[in-house]
Amino acid sequence: MKNEIILQASKISIGYSHKKEKTIIASNIDLSLRKGKLIALIGANGIGKSTLLKTITGIQKTITGTVLLNGTSIHNLDSLILAQNLSVVLTEKLPPSNLTVFELVALGRQPYTNWIGKLTDLDIAKVEQAMQLTQICHLATKKHFEISDGQLQKVLIARALAQDTPLIILDEPTTHLDLLHKVSLFKLLKKLTQETEKCILFSTHDIDMAIQLSDEMIIMTPETVIQDEPCNFISKGSFNNLFNDEHIIFDPEKGKFLIV
Repeated sequence: MKNEIILQASKISIGYSHKKEKTIIASNIDLSLRKGKLIALIGANGIGKSTLLKTITGIQKTITGTVLLNGTSIHNLDSLILAQNLSVVLTEKLPPSNLTVFELVALGRQPYTNWIGKLTDLDIAKVEQAMQLTQICHLATKKHFEISDGQLQKVLIARALAQDTPLIILDEPTTHLDLLHKVSLFKLLKKLTQETEKCILFSTHDIDMAIQLSDEMIIMTPETVIQDEPCNFISKGSFNNLFNDEHIIFDPEKGKFLIV
């Protein structure tokens, strides 16, 4: 089913607990991540996008509320089951290694390989399919430190694809990329949701591009966190208050931000 819910967050509060003190960044958040949808998470710097992503992926605990992955609380899932249902691409740099691109993508198969980590024919097929989808087959034998940032981002997405989960979550995948590579990456994510029916949620500062290509968006402001389709956000004027700056306005006719 196309509209099948993979992850549901209900009335969650996100933030940090230190000893007996709780710092709440945002509260009363409801989200539904559905099969085959490309969803962009946007908001000003420091608003808490990364914290929200870490919370709904189970890296960080909710302060209140529940996050269900395929109907089960994310904190009750065995780590292996979690890794077979959810893949995460964070912005952290890779640790030093001599891994080739193929080997790096193959790490996505770890939830399925035995303790020796030996790749079966199925594993190799999944790795090759992921590399074909992301168009990086020509990089297979290169070391990961020999390729560009744009290429590496595609490799990390291929690793998530090889993991073969219904949900992929990416934190700022277009950071450090030039315009050409940003457009290429956005179109790739859109293509992947259409061809694989996976749900992909990603945070981004490239709001104009997200409006054009996303099926849905999640807008974080200091007051609320709301999920809807871009066209509905435009008609409601939701982008007008995204930035607290009189020199940045949203033009609903053009569907983009303007500097005045």
